Amino acid sequence: MGTPAHPRTSGNPGTSAGAGDAVDLMDFELMRDPFRGYARLRERAPLVRGTFFGRGTPIWLVTRYADVKTVLGDPRFVNDPANVPGMDVGDIRERELAARGIPEEYAPYILDSVLDADGADHLRLRRLVSRTFTARRVLELRPRVQEITESLLDRLEGLGRHGAVDLMEHFAYPLPITVICELVGIPEQDRPQWREWGKALVALEAGGMAGALRDMVEHIHTLIERRRAAPTADLLTGLIRTHDEGGDRLGDTEMVTLVLTLVLAGHETTAHLIGNGVAALLTHPEQLALLRGDPGLMPRAVHELMRWCGPVQGTRLRYAAEDVEIGGMPVRKGEAVMAVLVGGNYDPRVFDDPERLDVTREPDGRRETHVGFGHGLHYCLGAALARQEAEVAFAGLLRRFPGMALAVAAEDLERQPMPGSWRLARLPLHL
Repeated sequence: MGTPAHPRTSGNPGTSAGAGDAVDLMDFELMRDPFRGYARLRERAPLVRGTFFGRGTPIWLVTRYADVKTVLGDPRFVNDPANVPGMDVGDIRERELAARGIPEEYAPYILDSVLDADGADHLRLRRLVSRTFTARRVLELRPRVQEITESLLDRLEGLGRHGAVDLMEHFAYPLPITVICELVGIPEQDRPQWREWGKALVALEAGGMAGALRDMVEHIHTLIERRRAAPTADLLTGLIRTHDEGGDRLGDTEMVTLVLTLVLAGHETTAHLIGNGVAALLTHPEQLALLRGDPGLMPRAVHELMRWCGPVQGTRLRYAAEDVEIGGMPVRKGEAVMAVLVGGNYDPRVFDDPERLDVTREPDGRRETHVGFGHGLHYCLGAALARQEAEVAFAGLLRRFPGMALAVAAEDLERQPMPGSWRLARLPLHL
């Protein structure tokens, strides 16, 4: 087995917390090695208390595979705390946004997306865009994804500094942001700005987050007016038509929020799946050799990489709409729960030798045992597109640059400290 792509530490994240003690999700060691950190928590108890920044209302962390799927698939857990009957449950994220300087009037663009809606509202919003992401539509997009990939690969060699190129900056991000922006209808000249706005949002710095959110909302309003004047064959034009002709099917804020969510979610996670996956393969030469020897393994490899080093490690909060038991432990009505995907994906109750990267683990490319894309009604809308983009990206890189290698030691790869996420700040490669 090669050196792991995710650096292990000599620290012991999470060892001080029992079922009744709160783990700080911003703990440096936990963010540095969430794989082993959450494994320790998983084996301690079915539920463990957690907090953000060591303050505020504690939440429950659910880390075992079966329990993760229960939380994500059980209608007794809701995404919107307002849907807990008979209780005025405060939204924990609302307080965090306020602490980061997000004006109250802009908070709904983050808090009230299709990702946060429940029941009929969620289905209504999801149906408005789901046709764009069906398996058939995604398959039809494959030639365009390949064309974009080849164009980026053509330019890659000339972008290196001191013999190395940053794959995140020049390939992993440009590929998915180009694809999703073409689908939604974001003009090419505006896409670099979206990349900068995305950086500001995930940097978690108060002033930058507020400014980026305000600018994105204003930009989408401007685009809507342009599309009304000059319709085109994109998703934004379709949403405008639904808004203008469909009565109460889509509100003003909902339309802006849908665009914002689709563009950000449609490129951020895929970019980091590509980055994490390349790093993993380059540090596991025996797995890379298997994939080079049999390109038909690629769909299975993408599933395994999503399990082993997927970028999303914890879901949005769910709230218990009634008293529930998880793993034999009580969750009271109104309490918040986070499903820890990395805990489920490394659960030895389900995955044999879970710390081992094995691109042949899944029996075929259609089966999906991992929970990297979630589960239940909120299963990732763009999962098929993300898998396809990753397949095309990995295949293109392996074909064009058979000698590519990390330009730094694996343990020196810089990660962005962000709870619930596994992200490379940069990925320097020798091509």
